[in-house]
Amino acid sequence: MNPSRTLATARRVLLQLRHDPRTVALMLVVPCVLLALLNWVYDSTPGTFDSVGASLLGIFPLITMFLVTSIATLRERTSGTLERLLSMPLGKGDLLAGYALAFGAVAVVQACLATGLAVLALGLDVTGSAWLLLLVALADAFLGIALGLFVSAFAASEFQAVQFMPAVILPQILLCGLLMPRDRMQPVLEAVSNVLPMSYAVDGMKEVLTHTGVTGTFVRDLAVVAACAVLALALGAATLRRRTA
Repeated sequence: MNPSRTLATARRVLLQLRHDPRTVALMLVVPCVLLALLNWVYDSTPGTFDSVGASLLGIFPLITMFLVTSIATLRERTSGTLERLLSMPLGKGDLLAGYALAFGAVAVVQACLATGLAVLALGLDVTGSAWLLLLVALADAFLGIALGLFVSAFAASEFQAVQFMPAVILPQILLCGLLMPRDRMQPVLEAVSNVLPMSYAVDGMKEVLTHTGVTGTFVRDLAVVAACAVLALALGAATLRRRTA
């Protein structure tokens, strides 16, 4: 990988995002608005927002970055920009790292805004450090970016890219333990949830919610989310090779 080429790719993607302020606003504002709405919904049941809000703080960045990254990358593929870039002395690693770096920069701002709002303004009661919440939120956003880059290879239009969300993300939301504790699910469903990365993202948030320090379970959950993101990026690189051969 060449750092200068990676940074040049990231700069190009960020410049494109700068010319689309509505998309940037949606990425930064929507998670905050949804958290505020959730706090309002559970206003009459103190304590519920703490458990549900912390889990959603990990889910929202993943969903948002998955949608934005998959659609933005698909535009690059269908417009021929990706093929032109790969015909230049630009490696696939440089390209993917540049995209991940650019969208990751947006994810940092998004995670900071959402975590700050939840903890400072909405009164999310966290036993552990808010910085650990932010760390998990960033890992989840990075996972969403990696999954978005990967699935963009299998969509022929932006409409199809959006349809991948119920196929890839929705089953994880249902089985991640947000609606029902995973150990109370049917054994088959619990086994499936054990291999889905969002389950570990939610578990990581719950660890921060109930423990004062960094636990071994938290480290494991964070490592699983990060490993799944790296795996998705590697699979994304494989699809680039197939498309440009």
